[in-house]
Amino acid sequence: MNEKTFTIDELCALSNLSRRTVRYYIQFGLVPGPVGLGRASHYTASHVDRLLQVKKLADAGLSLERIRESFDDEPASIPLRRHHPGDVDVRSHLYVAPGIELQISPEDAHLSPEQLRELVRSVMAVAQNILLPKE
Repeated sequence: MNEKTFTIDELCALSNLSRRTVRYYIQFGLVPGPVGLGRASHYTASHVDRLLQVKKLADAGLSLERIRESFDDEPASIPLRRHHPGDVDVRSHLYVAPGIELQISPEDAHLSPEQLRELVRSVMAVAQNILLPKE
């Protein structure tokens, strides 16, 4: 059974990435190198799959280093981010009422801006309903 193989140009077309980006991802260790050497080198469906995974995660806002860590760990899903000295963790705080606030990590929440706005509106509406004195 012969597996379908692809040239670098076909790989780029299938993944909608430039040659430069594909080569960088290979050099960075996100995607395995080609099978074979020189003009005989080629890529397989697993290369296409990996490139599409990297592209999806990068488009979702994950750094290439974070993507590489997730592939190294071979997790079922993206693991919790490892914090290192000097890392900056950006969070949004929604002050609902005195003593009540909602903390949101935009990178970890995986919510679109519209979903985040809807969450804030819903939380504020529920809080007002609960906190307002009953007549």
